[in-house]
Amino acid sequence: MIVECAHYRDGLRQISHPMSIEDAARCSREEQGFVWLGLYEPSAEELAHVRDAFDLHSMAVKDSQGFHLRPKVEHFEGGGEMVVVRTARYDDEREQIDTGEISVFIGPNFVITVRRGIASELHGARARLVTHSDPLNAGTASVLWAILDQVVEGYAPVIGELDRDIEQIESSVFSGAVAPTERIYLLRREVTDFYRIVHPLLAVVTSQLQAHRCDARLIPYFRDVHDHLVLVSDEVAAQRDLLATALEANLAVISLQQNTITVRQSTFMEQLTVFATIFLPLNFVVGFFGQNFDWLVSHIQSFGSFLGFGIGGLMTPCVLLLL
Repeated sequence: MIVECAHYRDGLRQISHPMSIEDAARCSREEQGFVWLGLYEPSAEELAHVRDAFDLHSMAVKDSQGFHLRPKVEHFEGGGEMVVVRTARYDDEREQIDTGEISVFIGPNFVITVRRGIASELHGARARLVTHSDPLNAGTASVLWAILDQVVEGYAPVIGELDRDIEQIESSVFSGAVAPTERIYLLRREVTDFYRIVHPLLAVVTSQLQAHRCDARLIPYFRDVHDHLVLVSDEVAAQRDLLATALEANLAVISLQQNTITVRQSTFMEQLTVFATIFLPLNFVVGFFGQNFDWLVSHIQSFGSFLGFGIGGLMTPCVLLLL
């Protein structure tokens, strides 16, 4: 569906009310400035309508209908360009990163954004264009800067939430307690997926910085986004290494505790073996004298014989085992 459609000229929004797709396409061809058309999870029919109205490349429109694993830039004939960026938002309760995607079609006089998934809202990007007149006067590239700036700025809260969870895991592991291995593994997988979102975006921002080097007004803005993105990428890489170390340390703690349990079990089995060794010959002696042979019955009739054969027969194996 259409979220918003506006015409910008001389650093200002020209029409306060949203325009239709036909009016936006006509305005982009006949008026100065540029048109920004925003779509959220459009249907195939809506995308086809936009494609025909703005004469977009069919492969680019088809590519925007699904999610991508990595940010990328595609150039098409006629000067058209498609930029795909991934957005992120951290859900602390589930300890998972919710992602979205923004496909940006850039033409000489129009910008079309197709948003999918959560965490892809662009009101902040539109506000940036209003408060920064210099990049807005630079044309459609200013919209891409505003989107990239908002997306990269949205990565910072994710980094902070991940840092807090990693600190909890580290304090648990390095205190000698066993942290849930599944939690560490799942969190590391989330960080790895986040790295796949952040790191490839560096190439996208670098390509845009080089492409718009001719416009001096945009260079500081794209460079600022690039610098922030480098910091975020380094932080995510460090978090991934920390979780790998925490996982190894947790496995070491588990192994140490298992060794302690094994030693205790070995000591207990040793004690049981000693008792079994003691009672084995005693059972033999008791069983032998319990057979009631005629000789045993006729010769063990006094108390001395009982002490000699009975008690002595039990004590002798104990003395031999002790020796």
